[in-house]
Amino acid sequence: MSKVIIIGGGIIGLSSAYYLQQSGHEVTVIDKTDITSNCSYGNAGYVCPSHFIPLATPGIVTQGLKWMFDSTSPFYVQPRLSKSLIDWGLKFMRSATDEKVAKAALPLRDIALFSQKLYEEWTSLPQFNFAYEHKGLLEIFQTTKGEEHAKHTVEKAHTLGLIDTELLDYQSLQNKEPQTKINGLGAVYFKCDAHLYPDKLMQQLLAHLKNVGVSILSNEEVISFENKNASITKVITDKNSYDADSIIIASGSWSRELAEKMKLKLPLVAGRGYSVTLEDSPYKINHPSVLVEGRVALTPMDGNKIRFGGTMEITSTKTPPRINRVEGLLNAVKRYYPEFDIAVPPVEKIWYGFRPCSADGLPYLGRTNKWNNVVIATGHAMLGLSLGAASGKLVAELVNEEKLSMDIEPFNPNRFD
Repeated sequence: MSKVIIIGGGIIGLSSAYYLQQSGHEVTVIDKTDITSNCSYGNAGYVCPSHFIPLATPGIVTQGLKWMFDSTSPFYVQPRLSKSLIDWGLKFMRSATDEKVAKAALPLRDIALFSQKLYEEWTSLPQFNFAYEHKGLLEIFQTTKGEEHAKHTVEKAHTLGLIDTELLDYQSLQNKEPQTKINGLGAVYFKCDAHLYPDKLMQQLLAHLKNVGVSILSNEEVISFENKNASITKVITDKNSYDADSIIIASGSWSRELAEKMKLKLPLVAGRGYSVTLEDSPYKINHPSVLVEGRVALTPMDGNKIRFGGTMEITSTKTPPRINRVEGLLNAVKRYYPEFDIAVPPVEKIWYGFRPCSADGLPYLGRTNKWNNVVIATGHAMLGLSLGAASGKLVAELVNEEKLSMDIEPFNPNRFD
C-alpha cells in the first residue's frame, strides 16, 4: 500500500482522495485551513459542459484593460508590482487568441462531460445527497452584441456535439421562468448542464473520506519538501513531517507558491470571487442562469435557496475583500430580474474565495517534468467544482499508472516551460 499525500482540501483534493482511497492507497490530505469555506463551498454549483470557452479569450483581454482601474467591474486586475503577475499576464495575453480558444473547446467539453457522468454515479450512492439536478442552464443576454455571441456559441456547441443547446427568444425565455419577470432579449439554453449544492457535496465527501480512513489534517501548512533521486520523499509542515510515495498538488490559488518550494514554475494567479446566498428565498427561479453582460451567475439550490455569485478580481490572496464588488454584482441581478430587491448583506453573510487561474484558462493536470512522483491538479479557475470529480479520477489513474479515461495532454502542467 503506497502513501499518497494530497496538499489541498478543496473539491479537487477531496475527489482525488476519494478515488485514490478506492484504489487501495493510504491517503493523507493536508490543508492550511479548516477545510470548511474554500472556493469549493461558495461557488455557483454548476456542472457545466457548456463552459467550453476558456477564461483567456481576445474579448476578455480587451475588456479587462478597460476595466482595470474600476474596482467594481466584473473583471478587475488590481494594478501592482509583481513579477509573477506580470509573467502570468504576458502568457495570458499570448494565449488569448481565437485559434487557442477553439483548440481548448474539445478538452474542456470532454473533461466536463466525464465529470458530470461521475457526479451522477455519486448520486446513486447512500453517502451522497447533494441536491443534484440536471435542468440545464440559461445564458441570458440583453444586447444585440450579446445575441450575436449567443448565435455563435450555439453553432459552436452543435459542432462539439452538444446538440441539446438552443437559442431562445424573449418569450421562450420568459416561459422558462413564469414566476418572475426577466429583462433580456433572449438566452442560450444549455440542456446539457446540471447543478448541485456545493456545501452539501463538500460536507458529505469530507465525512465519507474520514469514515473510510483517509487522514484529514486541517490547519496545517506545508513549508518544505525533501527529495532523493528525482522524487519527493518527505512533506514537511509547520507541525510534522510525512513520508510519501506520491504527492498531489491540489492547493488552488496557493499552488504557485507551493510549486516554487519544489523548484517548479507554475503560471497561476488568484482570482477572487464573491457570492451571496438567500436562505428561504422569497424569489423563485427554475433554472440556473448566467447574465452575459452582467457577468453574474444565479443558481437555485437545495429547494429553498438562491445563490448569486460572480466577479473576477485578480489580486493578492492577502488583499482584504472589496464589498463594493458585491454591490455591483447585486445591481447586475436587478437589471435582469427587476423584481429581485436584494440588499447588500452584512460582511459576515458574504462569501468570498480565491479561484486558481492558469495562464490560458485550462487546468494544470498531470505529472511534472522535474519530479517522478508529483502530480499537479490545479488551475481550474471558475470550473473547479464542475471538473472536480473527473480531475480526481484522472489523478488516481495517473498515480496508478493506468490507462487514462481521456487525453489530458492539453492540461499538461509543463506546457509553459
